[in-house]
Amino acid sequence: MRIDMASSNPPAAKMAPPFEPTIWGDFFINYTPEPLQSEERLRERVDQLKKVTSELFEFCSDSVVGTMKLVDTLEHLSIDHHFEGHIATALSNIHGAELDSSSLHDVALRFRLLRQHGLWVSPDEFDKFKEADGTFNDEIMSDPRGLLSLYNASYLLIPGEVELESAMLFSRHRLQAMVNDLASPLAEQVRRFLQIPLPRTLKRYEALQYIAEYKMEQECNPSILELAKLDYNLLQLAHQTELKAFSWWGNGLYEEVGLSYARDRIVEFYLWSFIVYYEQNYAPARIILAKLVLLASLLDDTYDTYATLEDSQKLNVAIQRWDMGAIPLLPDYLKKYYARVMDTFKEIEDELKQDDKYRMTYCRKGFQTLSSYYLQEAEWFHRNYMPRFQEQVNVSVITSGSTMLSVGLLVGMDVEANNEAFEWAIGCTDVVMACGKVTRFMDDLAAFKRGKNKMDVPSSLECYINEHHVTSEVAITVLDGLVEDAWKTINRERFVCTTLLPIVNRVINLTTSMSVLFHDGGDGYTYNKDSEGMIEKLFAKPIPL
Repeated sequence: MRIDMASSNPPAAKMAPPFEPTIWGDFFINYTPEPLQSEERLRERVDQLKKVTSELFEFCSDSVVGTMKLVDTLEHLSIDHHFEGHIATALSNIHGAELDSSSLHDVALRFRLLRQHGLWVSPDEFDKFKEADGTFNDEIMSDPRGLLSLYNASYLLIPGEVELESAMLFSRHRLQAMVNDLASPLAEQVRRFLQIPLPRTLKRYEALQYIAEYKMEQECNPSILELAKLDYNLLQLAHQTELKAFSWWGNGLYEEVGLSYARDRIVEFYLWSFIVYYEQNYAPARIILAKLVLLASLLDDTYDTYATLEDSQKLNVAIQRWDMGAIPLLPDYLKKYYARVMDTFKEIEDELKQDDKYRMTYCRKGFQTLSSYYLQEAEWFHRNYMPRFQEQVNVSVITSGSTMLSVGLLVGMDVEANNEAFEWAIGCTDVVMACGKVTRFMDDLAAFKRGKNKMDVPSSLECYINEHHVTSEVAITVLDGLVEDAWKTINRERFVCTTLLPIVNRVINLTTSMSVLFHDGGDGYTYNKDSEGMIEKLFAKPIPL
């Protein structure tokens, strides 16, 4: 039987939203990077510098403070992926050793490093800096470096740690009061982390800024600095090659499916995936995730801004069936999209090793679940239904994409993504749901501040206002608090899911992408300008050597 996939316009139940066209187009397809020295020679130099840096761990082995500073520098410069074994050993030793230091910076640095790596440290470590009544003593009031370390460390709090909440408020207030009197580069770091604290930054973008600052520090190691610059540029070349291929693939898909109402954000999809894992050895996982984000975005815009309720129901039926035989059920304008979903999933499966092909079953289930929840939102919209707040959240946390993407980011990973990891991700565990809450609430807050699309289903913010009869200011404060509560849950999971910590960390990276893309009411996904500068620096500008 011949299947007619000719495009036709759907019934005009919704008007197409005024999405901006992409500003990138064929930029990365045609982009010619600035010529570097011989890539082979640069890689040889990187190997030399990695050896020199590895020897520093032995040099610092008798000093807890020296080892901590070395680990922190490597992580802050985003070259720690070359020294994972050394860092794991070093932090294990630091965890078991006493820290004989009266420095707030040292104590807070140890606290942050260990907690970020799933090693428990009690907030009691900060008691030595407090008076009998629990307030911080006067000695640290004029210690901006120590206060900044305390501030960043406090963002690794878990539910119930009120002492760290107090430390966060105290250190933020003191830093805000003194920032204008600080010297460079500390002043720039304080301003930056007051916007987004270090544990929630986009690691590669923060490294780009810190490389420029590290060379001004008294303890700057020239070998480490050179390694950071070379590693950044060489990885950027790899990312440019990937982005060229992904842009070509994505542009072709958009042209083929012809869904002109949808957001064309191919480069932003790659950025999203890049935030989850930037390392060279995660290239297959990075591209697979970017493709899944693209397909999910088209699905989102179809349900949310264009399809009639009847078309939405037909699309969901086809996705639940998951076979080409469902194509005749669809309206003409969705047939090519559906076929490309089927084809892309098959292409990804074909790229996997035989023992890993089971992963696509989980991936398909995640996509089907996403579709069914999108349909629920579409039904609410078309029936003009205002759900209660918790009812809305139960659905919109899933439509944030957290579950589907938490599964999708595992598909191209190596042996660490085992069956246990997929069951954990698809099961909507605490950290996956917390990721969804951060995404949903930050997205809804950004949409409210910008002016919500009239075609959208009622947001969590609007449902809260309607149910509790409060002002938007009150509702915004509540949602901001729920974002912080979700982060506390995410922090706690580092100590709960110890056997899956590498997977947990990737979901944390996914959550971090939300902090970056939706920061301060922005929307770097929908609006080109909100992420343009970041994308240009990350993918189009090498660091001068």
